[in-house]
Amino acid sequence: MKYILLMTGTKSGVDQYRSWSEHDIDAHMAVLTSLNRELTASGEFIETRRLALPHEAQLVRGLEDGIPVTDGVFPESKDFLLGYWIIDVATPERAYEIAARISAAPGPGGAPTNMPIEVRQLA
Repeated sequence: MKYILLMTGTKSGVDQYRSWSEHDIDAHMAVLTSLNRELTASGEFIETRRLALPHEAQLVRGLEDGIPVTDGVFPESKDFLLGYWIIDVATPERAYEIAARISAAPGPGGAPTNMPIEVRQLA
């Protein structure tokens, strides 16, 4: 079964991340990189991507006189998608386990970030 694991965040959360020490960022990324390697070795990894920040996004709606209608992301939106993993696992419980490990990646001082990870099966 294929799942997408969605990592969401807030502007204040991203601002906090940017204030982490280089050591804390390296430790955080090392855990995620190690997990990606493990999932690749087990055949469960398909893809992961970090996304550009919301101010670079555009919302697109239907056509108006043959031209797509675009608009920026509205500043009042509280949460936004930071990135995702696509995995192929045998059970939903395995997807939850992987999401929990991503959420538990260390933050400042090694404490788990506990970032929420939404788990959705691909239809």
